[in-house]
Amino acid sequence: MDHSTSPQPHTGVLLVNLGTPDSPSVGDVRRYLREFLMDGRVIDIPFLSRFFLVNCIIAPFRAPKSAKVYQEVWTDAGSPLKVYSEELKRLLQTALGDGYRVSLGMRYQNPSLEKALEELHDQGFRRLIIVPLFPQYASATTGSVKEKVMALISQWQLIPELTFVDQFYEHPLFVEAFTALGKRYLEAEPFDHVLFSYHGLPERQIRKGDPHNHCLRDGCCDSVGPHNRLCYRAQCFQTSRLLAQALGLSDDQWTVCFQSRLGRDPWIQPYTEDVVKQLVAQGKKRVLAYSPAFVADCLETTIEIGEEYKEVFMETGGERWQLVESLNVDPRWVATLQTMIQERSRAEHVSDEVPHTASLS
Repeated sequence: MDHSTSPQPHTGVLLVNLGTPDSPSVGDVRRYLREFLMDGRVIDIPFLSRFFLVNCIIAPFRAPKSAKVYQEVWTDAGSPLKVYSEELKRLLQTALGDGYRVSLGMRYQNPSLEKALEELHDQGFRRLIIVPLFPQYASATTGSVKEKVMALISQWQLIPELTFVDQFYEHPLFVEAFTALGKRYLEAEPFDHVLFSYHGLPERQIRKGDPHNHCLRDGCCDSVGPHNRLCYRAQCFQTSRLLAQALGLSDDQWTVCFQSRLGRDPWIQPYTEDVVKQLVAQGKKRVLAYSPAFVADCLETTIEIGEEYKEVFMETGGERWQLVESLNVDPRWVATLQTMIQERSRAEHVSDEVPHTASLS
């Protein structure tokens, strides 16, 4: 094959996921926890307090426990999150074709953001499209990725045009892809209730991003508008409303809740564990559980929702608990990413064609 006639890629695409330890060993898990939790957007307290908390309390005591959990989900190919992310990169590259070059980086650990950006830098792209793989915007996830990417790129002599796909919580194809996964279960057997469980955040982080003093009040997340368009909690509720509508659920057939609380400070509510117990008390014995904050299965989906909350549910009188898997490498998810990236590319192409002198009149 004569590669000289193949079109040269004109756009670099960087997929970014959270990250995973290099292995389920205690040492690698501890290293991962330290890098992750020392991020000032994840634990947003003064540096010295964060350093002591992470390195003297959390990492030493949590690493052995977390390592055992990672061993449960680890496969011969490695961490499921990393395996799915790498396969997603490959499938997206095929879907986008020769006009794009797709790279993958993890915010923490490997493959590193530094290495992924170096691969794109060396090819001299005019523009880069960055896709943090978090549907809803949060400072601790998407915000952290944007900060790190911009810090690394700021060191380049020639900085390309940058576009961030920094939220897609209500993109029709994203909703359609997650809807299809749940419908398979709802059409196969009856369920009393659908639970949408999202990763939680400390309430203080919501308040920090709320200049209008709108959030964490009654009814504050009933809709998304100018006052809360970047509020993580409001976006989670909007994703759930869209999924519930697409699944044909009435208002009393679904609930939103938040998991993975860490520490004693109040986190956004309601808490998943409390909701699980309440559902059983209300006679909801058959529950289908979603986790639409994650696009790849990981500890928070497979273990926390799939096993730990299931155990709570069954011990308090539940009868059937089913986790809806994440999007992983579902063809509909690949097509969603392809469309979002091509949408951004077309918008930029149009802006390139607008004469720069047009606004002088």
